[in-house]
Amino acid sequence: MSTKLFDLTGKNALVTGGTHGIGMALATGLAEAGATIIVNDMFPEKLESAKEEYAKFGIDIHTYVLNVTDEEAVESTIPVIEEEVGPIEILVNNAGIIKRIPILEMKADEFRQVLDVNLTGQFIMAKAVAKGMIARGHGKIINMCSMMSELGRSTVSAYAASKGGLKMLTRNMATEWARHNIQINGIGPGYIATAQTEPLRVDGHPFNDFIIQRTPAGRWGEPEDLAGTAVFLASKASDFVNGHIVYVDGGILATIGKPANEK
Repeated sequence: MSTKLFDLTGKNALVTGGTHGIGMALATGLAEAGATIIVNDMFPEKLESAKEEYAKFGIDIHTYVLNVTDEEAVESTIPVIEEEVGPIEILVNNAGIIKRIPILEMKADEFRQVLDVNLTGQFIMAKAVAKGMIARGHGKIINMCSMMSELGRSTVSAYAASKGGLKMLTRNMATEWARHNIQINGIGPGYIATAQTEPLRVDGHPFNDFIIQRTPAGRWGEPEDLAGTAVFLASKASDFVNGHIVYVDGGILATIGKPANEK
Protein backbone atom coordinates (compact mmCIF):
# COMPACT_ATOMS: atom_id res chain seq x y z
CA MET A 1 0.00 0.00 0.00
CA SER A 2 1.37 3.39 -0.97
CA THR A 3 2.17 5.86 1.79
CA LYS A 4 0.65 8.50 -0.52
CA LEU A 5 -2.69 7.51 0.99
CA PHE A 6 -1.58 9.23 4.19
CA ASP A 7 0.14 12.22 2.54
CA LEU A 8 -1.40 15.55 3.61
CA THR A 9 0.89 17.77 1.55
CA GLY A 10 -0.98 20.84 0.36
CA LYS A 11 -3.86 20.35 2.83
CA ASN A 12 -4.88 23.03 5.32
CA ALA A 13 -5.86 21.80 8.78
CA LEU A 14 -7.59 23.91 11.43
CA VAL A 15 -7.02 22.48 14.92
CA THR A 16 -9.09 24.12 17.65
CA GLY A 17 -7.44 24.08 21.06
CA GLY A 18 -4.15 23.34 19.34
CA THR A 19 -2.04 25.55 21.58
CA HIS A 20 -1.01 22.77 23.96
CA GLY A 21 -1.40 19.15 25.04
CA ILE A 22 -3.37 16.75 22.89
CA GLY A 23 -4.30 19.44 20.37
CA MET A 24 -0.66 20.30 19.79
CA ALA A 25 0.27 16.63 19.41
CA LEU A 26 -2.48 16.16 16.82
CA ALA A 27 -1.46 19.27 14.91
CA THR A 28 2.21 18.24 14.98
CA GLY A 29 1.31 14.82 13.57
CA LEU A 30 -0.71 16.42 10.77
CA ALA A 31 2.14 18.83 10.02
CA GLU A 32 4.64 15.98 9.83
CA ALA A 33 2.34 14.36 7.26
CA GLY A 34 2.56 17.55 5.19
CA ALA A 35 -0.43 19.65 6.29
CA THR A 36 -0.38 23.39 6.85
CA ILE A 37 -1.58 24.07 10.40
CA ILE A 38 -4.02 26.73 11.58
CA VAL A 39 -4.63 27.16 15.32
CA ASN A 40 -7.15 29.32 17.15
CA ASP A 41 -7.53 30.38 20.76
CA MET A 42 -9.38 33.03 22.76
CA PHE A 43 -6.13 34.50 24.10
CA PRO A 44 -3.43 36.08 21.86
CA GLU A 45 -0.67 35.32 24.37
CA LYS A 46 -1.43 31.59 24.19
CA LEU A 47 -1.19 31.73 20.40
CA GLU A 48 2.17 33.50 20.55
CA SER A 49 3.52 30.95 23.01
CA ALA A 50 2.22 28.09 20.87
CA LYS A 51 3.78 29.56 17.73
CA GLU A 52 7.16 29.56 19.47
CA GLU A 53 6.67 25.96 20.65
CA TYR A 54 5.76 24.71 17.18
CA ALA A 55 8.76 26.53 15.74
CA LYS A 56 11.04 24.32 17.86
CA PHE A 57 9.86 21.43 15.66
CA GLY A 58 10.28 23.43 12.47
CA ILE A 59 6.52 24.00 12.11
CA ASP A 60 5.20 27.44 11.15
CA ILE A 61 1.55 27.76 12.13
CA HIS A 62 -1.12 30.32 11.29
CA THR A 63 -2.92 31.71 14.33
CA TYR A 64 -6.30 33.37 14.83
CA VAL A 65 -7.98 34.74 17.93
CA LEU A 66 -11.37 33.02 17.96
CA ASN A 67 -13.84 31.69 20.53
CA VAL A 68 -15.49 28.52 19.20
CA THR A 69 -18.72 29.28 21.08
CA ASP A 70 -19.19 32.67 19.37
CA GLU A 71 -21.22 31.77 16.29
CA GLU A 72 -21.08 35.23 14.75
CA ALA A 73 -17.30 35.46 15.16
CA VAL A 74 -16.78 31.95 13.77
CA GLU A 75 -18.99 32.65 10.74
CA SER A 76 -17.04 35.82 9.97
CA THR A 77 -13.56 34.44 10.69
CA ILE A 78 -13.67 31.20 8.67
CA PRO A 79 -13.87 33.09 5.33
CA VAL A 80 -10.93 35.26 6.43
CA ILE A 81 -8.85 32.16 7.19
CA GLU A 82 -9.74 30.62 3.82
CA GLU A 83 -8.83 33.85 2.02
CA GLU A 84 -5.52 34.33 3.87
CA VAL A 85 -4.35 30.70 4.19
CA GLY A 86 -6.50 28.65 1.82
CA PRO A 87 -9.46 26.30 1.95
CA ILE A 88 -9.89 24.45 5.23
CA GLU A 89 -9.86 20.82 4.13
CA ILE A 90 -9.35 19.32 7.60
CA LEU A 91 -11.06 20.45 10.80
CA VAL A 92 -10.01 18.96 14.13
CA ASN A 93 -12.62 19.92 16.71
CA ASN A 94 -10.41 19.58 19.77
CA ALA A 95 -11.24 22.57 22.01
CA GLY A 96 -12.84 21.49 25.27
CA ILE A 97 -13.09 21.99 29.01
CA ILE A 98 -13.94 19.85 32.04
CA LYS A 99 -15.41 20.69 35.44
CA ARG A 100 -15.06 18.01 38.12
CA ILE A 101 -18.06 18.70 40.32
CA PRO A 102 -20.54 16.21 41.81
CA ILE A 103 -24.00 16.51 40.23
CA LEU A 104 -25.69 17.69 43.42
CA GLU A 105 -23.12 20.48 43.79
CA MET A 106 -23.02 21.59 40.14
CA LYS A 107 -24.93 24.71 39.12
CA ALA A 108 -26.88 24.68 35.87
CA ASP A 109 -24.71 27.51 34.50
CA GLU A 110 -21.59 25.39 35.08
CA PHE A 111 -23.23 22.43 33.34
CA ARG A 112 -24.25 24.63 30.40
CA GLN A 113 -20.75 26.09 30.05
CA VAL A 114 -19.20 22.65 29.56
CA LEU A 115 -21.82 21.71 26.96
CA ASP A 116 -21.40 25.08 25.26
CA VAL A 117 -17.68 24.57 24.68
CA ASN A 118 -17.52 20.81 24.17
CA LEU A 119 -20.68 20.29 22.12
CA THR A 120 -22.21 23.53 20.85
CA GLY A 121 -18.77 24.90 19.96
CA GLN A 122 -18.03 21.79 17.89
CA PHE A 123 -21.39 22.22 16.13
CA ILE A 124 -20.67 25.88 15.37
CA MET A 125 -17.18 25.19 14.00
CA ALA A 126 -18.21 22.18 11.91
CA LYS A 127 -21.20 24.00 10.42
CA ALA A 128 -19.10 27.00 9.41
CA VAL A 129 -16.30 24.93 7.86
CA ALA A 130 -18.61 22.37 6.22
CA LYS A 131 -20.11 25.04 3.97
CA GLY A 132 -16.84 25.38 2.07
CA MET A 133 -16.24 21.63 2.11
CA ILE A 134 -19.68 21.01 0.56
CA ALA A 135 -19.01 23.60 -2.14
CA ARG A 136 -15.66 21.98 -2.98
CA GLY A 137 -16.99 18.42 -2.75
CA HIS A 138 -14.58 17.06 -0.15
CA GLY A 139 -13.39 17.48 3.43
CA LYS A 140 -12.46 15.82 6.71
CA ILE A 141 -13.87 16.64 10.16
CA ILE A 142 -12.46 15.00 13.28
CA ASN A 143 -14.39 15.51 16.51
CA MET A 144 -12.48 14.82 19.72
CA CYS A 145 -14.72 12.54 21.75
CA SER A 146 -13.71 10.62 24.87
CA MET A 147 -14.13 7.36 26.72
CA MET A 148 -16.76 9.42 28.51
CA SER A 149 -18.68 9.20 25.23
CA GLU A 150 -19.32 5.61 26.38
CA LEU A 151 -18.71 5.46 30.14
CA GLY A 152 -19.74 7.44 33.18
CA ARG A 153 -17.47 8.50 36.01
CA SER A 154 -18.04 10.34 39.25
CA THR A 155 -17.90 14.18 39.16
CA VAL A 156 -17.78 14.55 35.34
CA SER A 157 -21.49 14.51 34.46
CA ALA A 158 -21.37 17.60 32.22
CA TYR A 159 -18.23 16.43 30.44
CA ALA A 160 -19.68 12.95 29.85
CA ALA A 161 -22.97 14.42 28.65
CA SER A 162 -21.12 16.68 26.19
CA LYS A 163 -18.90 13.89 24.87
CA GLY A 164 -21.80 11.46 24.56
CA GLY A 165 -23.67 14.15 22.66
CA LEU A 166 -20.63 14.76 20.45
CA LYS A 167 -20.55 11.07 19.52
CA MET A 168 -24.12 11.30 18.26
CA LEU A 169 -23.53 14.68 16.63
CA THR A 170 -20.63 13.08 14.72
CA ARG A 171 -22.94 10.35 13.43
CA ASN A 172 -25.58 12.89 12.44
CA MET A 173 -23.03 15.04 10.60
CA ALA A 174 -21.98 11.93 8.69
CA THR A 175 -25.62 11.16 7.92
CA GLU A 176 -26.16 14.62 6.40
CA TRP A 177 -22.79 15.37 4.80
CA ALA A 178 -21.33 12.04 3.62
CA ARG A 179 -23.04 12.48 0.25
CA HIS A 180 -20.86 15.55 -0.29
CA ASN A 181 -17.70 13.42 0.06
CA ILE A 182 -17.04 14.72 3.57
CA GLN A 183 -15.87 12.22 6.17
CA ILE A 184 -16.81 13.04 9.76
CA ASN A 185 -15.35 10.81 12.46
CA GLY A 186 -14.25 11.04 16.06
CA ILE A 187 -11.26 10.13 18.19
CA GLY A 188 -11.83 8.94 21.76
CA PRO A 189 -8.61 9.19 23.76
CA GLY A 190 -7.99 6.93 26.72
CA TYR A 191 -6.16 8.27 29.75
CA ILE A 192 -3.37 10.43 28.35
CA ALA A 193 -0.24 11.71 30.08
CA THR A 194 -0.63 15.49 29.88
CA ALA A 195 0.23 18.38 32.18
CA GLN A 196 -3.36 18.21 33.48
CA THR A 197 -2.99 14.58 34.58
CA GLU A 198 0.58 14.88 35.87
CA PRO A 199 -0.41 15.15 39.57
CA LEU A 200 -2.35 11.89 39.23
CA ARG A 201 0.51 9.95 37.62
CA VAL A 202 2.80 9.80 40.64
CA ASP A 203 3.83 6.25 41.56
CA GLY A 204 1.64 5.04 44.37
CA HIS A 205 -1.19 7.49 43.67
CA PRO A 206 -4.45 5.44 43.83
CA PHE A 207 -5.74 6.82 40.53
CA ASN A 208 -2.44 6.15 38.75
CA ASP A 209 -2.47 2.55 39.98
CA PHE A 210 -6.13 2.20 38.97
CA ILE A 211 -5.54 3.43 35.40
CA ILE A 212 -2.48 1.26 34.84
CA GLN A 213 -4.34 -1.80 36.10
CA ARG A 214 -7.54 -0.91 34.21
CA THR A 215 -5.66 -0.43 30.90
CA PRO A 216 -4.69 -3.71 29.18
CA ALA A 217 -1.66 -1.96 27.67
CA GLY A 218 -0.47 -1.33 31.24
CA ARG A 219 0.36 2.34 30.82
CA TRP A 220 -0.99 5.82 30.30
CA GLY A 221 -1.20 6.95 26.70
CA GLU A 222 1.04 9.68 25.32
CA PRO A 223 -0.38 12.58 23.28
CA GLU A 224 1.66 11.32 20.35
CA ASP A 225 -0.27 8.02 20.45
CA LEU A 226 -3.23 9.92 18.99
CA ALA A 227 -1.39 11.47 16.04
CA GLY A 228 -1.46 8.43 13.76
CA THR A 229 -5.22 8.08 14.08
CA ALA A 230 -5.64 11.77 13.29
CA VAL A 231 -3.48 11.43 10.16
CA PHE A 232 -5.51 8.39 9.05
CA LEU A 233 -8.85 10.17 9.55
CA ALA A 234 -7.54 13.31 7.82
CA SER A 235 -6.14 11.47 4.81
CA LYS A 236 -7.33 9.74 1.65
CA ALA A 237 -6.86 6.43 3.49
CA SER A 238 -10.18 7.04 5.32
CA ASP A 239 -12.29 8.13 2.33
CA PHE A 240 -14.98 5.49 3.00
CA VAL A 241 -14.87 5.71 6.81
CA ASN A 242 -17.73 7.80 8.14
CA GLY A 243 -19.53 8.33 11.43
CA HIS A 244 -17.16 6.24 13.53
CA ILE A 245 -15.45 6.96 16.84
CA VAL A 246 -11.95 5.47 17.04
CA TYR A 247 -11.03 4.84 20.67
CA VAL A 248 -7.29 5.14 21.26
CA ASP A 249 -7.37 3.83 24.80
CA GLY A 250 -4.89 0.99 25.21
CA GLY A 251 -7.79 -1.45 25.29
CA ILE A 252 -9.84 -0.09 28.21
CA LEU A 253 -13.18 -0.32 26.43
CA ALA A 254 -12.43 -3.88 25.31
CA THR A 255 -12.46 -5.35 28.80
CA ILE A 256 -14.35 -5.38 32.07
CA GLY A 257 -11.00 -5.21 33.85
CA LYS A 258 -9.23 -7.69 36.10
CA PRO A 259 -9.19 -8.47 39.82
CA ALA A 260 -6.70 -6.47 41.87
CA ASN A 261 -4.66 -9.60 42.70
CA GLU A 262 -4.41 -10.81 39.08
CA LYS A 263 -1.03 -10.33 37.41
